[in-house]
Amino acid sequence: MENKWMRAVLPALLIHCSIGTVYCWSLFKADIAYYIDRPLSEVEWAFSLAIFVLGMSAAFGGRFVEKNVKRSALLSTLFFTVGMVGTGFFIYQKSLIGIFICYGVIMGIGLGIGYLTPVKNLMLWFADRKGLATGIAVAGFGLAKVIASPLMEMLMGPTNADGTLQNPANVYNMFYILAAIYAVCMIIGFLLIRKPKGHVESAAAAKAFSYRKVLSNKVFIGIWIMFYINITCGLALISQEKSMLAAVGFTAIGLMSAVTAVFNAGGRLFFSAWADRLRDRNTIYKIIFGSALVSIGAMIVFDGINAGSVVLVVVLLCVINAGYGGGFSNLPTLLADRFGLNSISTVHGLALSAWAFAGLSGNQLSAKILAATGSYDYVMYAILALFTVAILISMFVVKPGLVTFGQKEAIAKEQHA
Repeated sequence: MENKWMRAVLPALLIHCSIGTVYCWSLFKADIAYYIDRPLSEVEWAFSLAIFVLGMSAAFGGRFVEKNVKRSALLSTLFFTVGMVGTGFFIYQKSLIGIFICYGVIMGIGLGIGYLTPVKNLMLWFADRKGLATGIAVAGFGLAKVIASPLMEMLMGPTNADGTLQNPANVYNMFYILAAIYAVCMIIGFLLIRKPKGHVESAAAAKAFSYRKVLSNKVFIGIWIMFYINITCGLALISQEKSMLAAVGFTAIGLMSAVTAVFNAGGRLFFSAWADRLRDRNTIYKIIFGSALVSIGAMIVFDGINAGSVVLVVVLLCVINAGYGGGFSNLPTLLADRFGLNSISTVHGLALSAWAFAGLSGNQLSAKILAATGSYDYVMYAILALFTVAILISMFVVKPGLVTFGQKEAIAKEQHA
């Protein structure tokens, strides 16, 4: 049992494949709105709040994860599953505030702590293939939607001609059943997860770590902005996926949703494994942003979203989904290369705060532009401009080199003593 697959990879997949179901929100949000008789626009804020709390709990929970990976695994299990049960209960009670608290805040804390928990552990076990290891785990987060969607549709049951559930009560019963399933998966992950034998976190390195120095470092700021832009642009297009496909006359939308989900998960694994072979992992971000610029530029050159641009739209969505996933899986390893492995959970958590703010702005960006102009062309222009900023930052700000803030010296002193 003392091997990297049982102590690092399997628990990471069990945890990430559970919490990654947060991205199944679109499958049941309308059913929640219908059951509690509230506008969908109000109910939507539960998801935005969950992503915001995910990012902020990761930002503030990194130190806790660093100290004890088993406790953080257990804590994420408790918050995530209690949040799911509470969401089901408050749907039954038709309380929007209760849904915000349980799905948005309580579940959101479980998401943030759970997302961070396996990452450093994987890099410790896979010292030579850190990208591949974190890619496998984060791919689990992306694949969760593919795995959970059929199960959720089965639990919610058949629909009426107008799309509403034949048995509306299934929408809250589903949360109870899923909470039980994910509790089992995450508890097994908690029981299995363990750092490599003999590894001890350095107290001197933790003491030498400085939040102020990290947050004011231009390389960290550059990575934060790159990550924020990648998520914002990704969400701006992914949130419009269904309507974009409908606009060009593509009818197999369900199939395409599954295909883009596979690209999202595949990008997490492919780009992170590729980065292991590169001299500088930042090269992957240049590739991600460059491919996005080429595919968006092609859309603009060939007259944007219209009946003749089906292939271009499909390619664009696949490219954006792959880059969106790849941005996530390469973040912890890029940060480890720049800031070392000693406090990577803390630094990674701080960087994930970009996810919190992008979760609020991404969906809104395309929605606001479409509401003001009625045209996807202006969405493309805005995203093109943002990706241009991102690739410039990747090229000129995120330079190679290790920044330790005195941690390396503190560890050497500790070992000498």
